[in-house]
Amino acid sequence: MKRVRYTKFTGDLASEMDIEDLLKALSDYLLDSGFRDPYLRFQEMDHTLDDLREALRQLLESGDMFDDRIRQQLEQMGEQGKVDELIEKLINRMEQENYISYSQNMSPTQMSEMMGNAGNVQGEVKFEVTDKSLDFLGFKTLRDLLGSLGKSNFGRHDTRHWATGVEAHGASQRYEFGDTLNLDTTTTLKSAISREGIGLPLNLEYDDLHVHQCEYQSSCATVVAKKVAMALSHLIRTQYPGDSLSLVLFHDSAEELPVSQLARVKVGPYYTNTREGLRVAQRILARQRKDMKQIVMITDGKPSALTLPDGRIYKNAYGLDPLVVSETLEEVARCKRSNIMINTFMLASDLGLVQFVHKVSEMCRGKAYFTTPDTLGEYLLMDYMNRKSKTIH
Repeated sequence: MKRVRYTKFTGDLASEMDIEDLLKALSDYLLDSGFRDPYLRFQEMDHTLDDLREALRQLLESGDMFDDRIRQQLEQMGEQGKVDELIEKLINRMEQENYISYSQNMSPTQMSEMMGNAGNVQGEVKFEVTDKSLDFLGFKTLRDLLGSLGKSNFGRHDTRHWATGVEAHGASQRYEFGDTLNLDTTTTLKSAISREGIGLPLNLEYDDLHVHQCEYQSSCATVVAKKVAMALSHLIRTQYPGDSLSLVLFHDSAEELPVSQLARVKVGPYYTNTREGLRVAQRILARQRKDMKQIVMITDGKPSALTLPDGRIYKNAYGLDPLVVSETLEEVARCKRSNIMINTFMLASDLGLVQFVHKVSEMCRGKAYFTTPDTLGEYLLMDYMNRKSKTIH
């Protein structure tokens, strides 16, 4: 059983700060999808204490969430070199109040020694957010999203944010270290030829490398999707207990994931196996006896992968592959025959993809929303509550 340690109030800054406000400010960091290695398979998050220290340091240095009095105290502590001490006290409070837990196996004695010498803790010690944190973040997100309903109109919203990823449906940009090597062959060769002329062998230099851009920052989209799922979970649990919410992640393949584990996992820039995601969702819905069944599909990529009968994954990141599209639409038709509605929230604006999404919506009596990460939650919750209201009345 979790124990809470009570200590005498000393009036120091770490005791004055609201841990819940800190947690809310750190929510994007805690839910980040963690694109550290694009070739790693789907796995659990691997945040370390050093990561948390750095995130807290940046938050304290920005000072955006604090009043003038606390900002002045932070400046004084910075001049006195006491910021590290403050960060360790905040981490201790987060652990003591059960907002984070350490995943490394330690005996009580070792844990006590670690907490007493926090400044010497090695960076490889990992932590995870607790169920208490997840419930709090879900409630906060739900309250924020509900508070902003009605301020935005449904429709299509463009964005200026670009990032490289697996799927290619944008313009090119010069390759920079850390980008996924989604090579734009045509632009790369054109750059080399314009420099050296036509001839063999053709020498490629680092500056010649260009990669395809993908619309929207996948990491950002993943964080928003996580927030929306947690907010929906909290809404259903507290307001519509008769409803159920299941979560399916689809990438190169697809799998069901407990909603409670959503914030604790990371994903990478995989392909998009939409058909497999729909197949898994149908199996889940088939087990449930509900009057209304629907699939809410949130994606920032076009269908680009397909699970073949022998289990191999067929992939094509360039364009809407006829085989992938036809098999995906066949799966959509199966959803229609099972009276399953599909609502799609698309974080992209490629013309061919827009037409595909509209086709899916028409087949399954659903709606298609072309939106951005910052408005996705408002749209999803508004759609859910509107449909719930119509069902009840």
